[in-house]
Order: sequence, then structure tokens, then C-alpha cells
Amino acid sequence: MGLAESVARRLRSPEFDRWMRGAARVGFCTNPVWLVGASTTFGSETGEERARFSSADQPDHVLFTRCGNRRAQRCASCSHEYKGDTWHMIMAGAAGGMKGVPNSVAAHPMVFLTLTAPSFGTVHGVSCARAKLCTHGSRPECATGHGGGSPELGDAICPDCYDYEGHVVWQYFASELWRRFTIQLRRELARVLGMSQREASTLVRPQFAKVAEFQKRGAVHFHAIVRLDGVDSDDAFPAPDDRMTTAHLTQAIRQAARAVRYQPPSLPSGRLPNALRWGRQIDVKPIVRSEGLDGRLSDRAVAAYIAKYATKATEDLDAGASPRPHLVRLRDIAEQIGVAADQQSPYVLLERWSRMLGFRGHFSTKSRRYSVTLGSLREARHQWRLERIAAAASEPDAGEVESVLVIGSWSYAGMGWTSQGDKALAIEAARAAREWRDSRNTKGPDRGEGDVR
Repeated sequence: MGLAESVARRLRSPEFDRWMRGAARVGFCTNPVWLVGASTTFGSETGEERARFSSADQPDHVLFTRCGNRRAQRCASCSHEYKGDTWHMIMAGAAGGMKGVPNSVAAHPMVFLTLTAPSFGTVHGVSCARAKLCTHGSRPECATGHGGGSPELGDAICPDCYDYEGHVVWQYFASELWRRFTIQLRRELARVLGMSQREASTLVRPQFAKVAEFQKRGAVHFHAIVRLDGVDSDDAFPAPDDRMTTAHLTQAIRQAARAVRYQPPSLPSGRLPNALRWGRQIDVKPIVRSEGLDGRLSDRAVAAYIAKYATKATEDLDAGASPRPHLVRLRDIAEQIGVAADQQSPYVLLERWSRMLGFRGHFSTKSRRYSVTLGSLREARHQWRLERIAAAASEPDAGEVESVLVIGSWSYAGMGWTSQGDKALAIEAARAAREWRDSRNTKGPDRGEGDVR
């Protein structure tokens, strides 16, 4: 059956409206999960049965639920939802006044930080014509000026010179390097403030929210909001001591980023990799409130930028018709190291992460007290949906909605839409829904996405 015929068949179906409502409930997910089973809703106070639901009564005899994939290339709908959640999480900690975070956090010293990977070899860039000659002379420099959309951007000029092993190892331990950076930052804050670490720990506590973004060369770099809070057991978001300024935070960040090192363990081949460090580009910009910007970096612009990159992945580097040889080699090296590692080796999991070019960290993380968690946002949305179910099951003039208890049994039955026509309809409906929401919400996660690096 062709695509047009499959679409027409669904549109002509007598159950099209019910199917459409079910698809809308999962946000027109690209690859929904199939569940089979049944549930019964009871009033928690009276024990009275309020409603029954069974997948057997649905148009396709399954209940659809979201796939939940954050990657935009895998599911635009779930990625858009994840992006919105990330925006709210970031924005709450940067501006306050939402999700239980007070407005006062916006007055705390706060910066937007970018940390990059070091160089592993010369790569094609927009200013490629100025690249140096290959160190061993087997290949000349690239004399081409590349445009922004050139497929060669980020590829090694000389693959024989490029340190692919070092690149993969750095990526594999990048999250550990970040962890050590946060520890070093506390030490540097004490040094900048002229205090002991013990004294500083009673006055100031850095909080952060960060995302990882892949550069064209296949190396991750980190974007983060770093905020200074005070220390108060009775206040989740205390203001820091008046002596703490954005200048202190900026200086401490730069010193910590330059100082931190991590020596990774030897590879299965016996080679000891170079000590890991950050790249030379350490970008720190103060963040101001969105009102009265005067050309400065706003909390809203940073939140939009970070949320945007929280949905990216390696697929975005390799979206062409054929895989980039540079990325293929990185994946191959990661897989080879992982295969060669024994069960006691710290590199034993590297094969599993080869498709991520060795990066095994979370793409979106935050410190415990930065703001609301993504999990709490999902739980609030789930609770809202349950309340709608309860309201729909109540009598029209029943007054206050009774709390309910839902008892059911469900099992996994597959993934995806049952036909290519259904998938095409869902993708188009999801696109239209996103455009409609974004047109109504001028303050959402897709606003102010200019490059703030």
C-alpha cells in the first residue's frame, strides 16, 4: 500500500476522530510505545468504580504513550517537550518567579560559561586557509576557504596526524573533568575571596545547570549557567554575602578551568594518554535580567540557547547522505578500545558509547539546588493529566473533583505507528501543533535563540 493510499485509508476510517484524539494525547509522537492492558478508576474515598479503560477498545487495540526521546532527529514532538522542560528548568534558576524559585535569584552573581575540548589536531574551519602545514609533512595544508555549510568543516586536515585515541579518551572522561572543575571552583572562590575553604563554604555555594553540545569536529563542549548562592538551611535559594560579586565568580571560574587536570588510566594497548584539560577557549559572560538589556546577555536568551542544544546529538553532525569519515573513524576507535578492554578495565563500556563518539555523560545536568528538576516537571504534567481524567469521570455538577485511585495492568507490545500513513499524519500534526504553540507563546523556549557564545 502506497503512502497516499495509507493516509486516505485512515482519513476515511469511521474511527478517525478517536484515533486523532489518541494521537493528540501523546503529542503526535513520531515513534509511540504500544501498551496493552486495562485499568479501572475508583473514587479513593468511596471506593465507587468511576471508569474503566481497555486497550482492546482503542482504534488499533493498543494504548499509545510517548517514546520520550530527547533527540530532535528521533522524535520532534518529544524533543520539543523535553526542550520546553529544559527551558523552564534553566529559566527558573536564572530569573526566578516560577516553579517555586523566588524572583530574588536573579540578583545573585551569575554567568554564562562555555568550556571546550582541547585540540587533537588541525581540522577544516572557516579560516582553513591559514592552517599550519602537517607536522610530518606528508600532506600540505588545506588552502580552501570553507563556507559555513561545507561538509568538510570539523574534519581532520591530516587524519594521520590527528589524535583520534586522545579525542575519544577525553570524551569518555569529560564528565569527570567537569566534576573536578566544580570541586576546583570552590577552592578558587575561597582563594579569590581571601578566605579558607572552610570559611568560604559557610558563606557561598556555587550552583549550575549545564548542557553538552557536539562541535563539528565531534568533540563535546559544555554550556552552563553558574550562579552564586548563600548558605542557609532554612532557605533553598539564599542570597550570597554582599561581598560576593560577579567579578569574583568570573575570576574563580577562569582560574579553576585553567588549573584542573585529570590523568586517565592507561589504554588496553598500554599507552598512557595525556592528562585531560579544557581547551584554551574559556568564555565567561555575566547574565542580566531580561528587562533593560542595553545589549547585554539576558537570562531569557541564555535559557533558550541552552534548551536548544539539550536536544542535539551526534546525528546532527552527520545528517548528510553519506557518513563523514572523520566521525566514522572516531566511532571505530571507540569501538576498538572497548573491544580490547578486559572486564576490569575502565574502558570496558567504551564500545557501548561508540555511537556517541565516546561521550557517556548526560546531555543536561544541574546541581541539586539550582532549580526545579526535570522529573518534577514531568510529574506535574502527569498529575495534571490524571486530574483531567478524574474530572471527565465525574458528574457535571458533582462540585469538587474527588481524588481517585487507578488500578491496572499494562505490558509492552511494540513501538511506532501501525502504518506509514498514520506516521505521516502524526508528523504533520505535530509540526502544526508546535507552530501554533510557538506563535501563541512569545516567551517560550524557541525565543531569543541567537548565538550567545
